[in-house]
Amino acid sequence: MTATLLAGCLVLATSCGGAAPAERASTAVPAKPPAVAEPVTTTPTTSPKQGPQPVKPTGNAINVHKVRWTKAKAVSKRKVQLTWWSGVAPCTVLDRVKVKETSKRVTITLYEGTAPKARNVSCIMIAIEKTTTVTLKKPLGKRQVVDGAR
Repeated sequence: MTATLLAGCLVLATSCGGAAPAERASTAVPAKPPAVAEPVTTTPTTSPKQGPQPVKPTGNAINVHKVRWTKAKAVSKRKVQLTWWSGVAPCTVLDRVKVKETSKRVTITLYEGTAPKARNVSCIMIAIEKTTTVTLKKPLGKRQVVDGAR
C-alpha cells in the first residue's frame, strides 16, 4: 500500500505542467501533519439564567390538570407571584388560576394543559421555570398562602 501511495504521489508531482524541478519540490505535501491541533473556540448558545419565564393563563388548554407551585411571594399588598416548574409551550401552558380567599388563608391552584395548536407537534422534554402574578380581592395581610394542588 505504501508503494502504491508513493507511486501516486510521484505521478502527481511529475505531471504538474512545465514547472521547474525546484518549484515541484516546494509544493510537496509534508510527511507528517502538525503534532498539535489548534484549539477550537466555541461561543455558548444559551444565555445566562434570566429567571423564571412570565406567563399568563390562556383559558383554552386541553387535558387540563392541577400543578404544584414551588414558591409564592407577595409583591404588593394585593399581588402574589407564584413560581413553578413546567414544560415548554405550546405543549404545556397555563390554562387558569383559581383563587379561594378566606379570613385565614388564600388557596391558589394552578391548572396547566396543552394548547390546542400543539396537536401533531413534537415536544422536547425539558423543564423550565415559570411565573405568574395573581391579584387578590383583599390585601394579603397575615393570611397564609396555600397550594391548592397539594
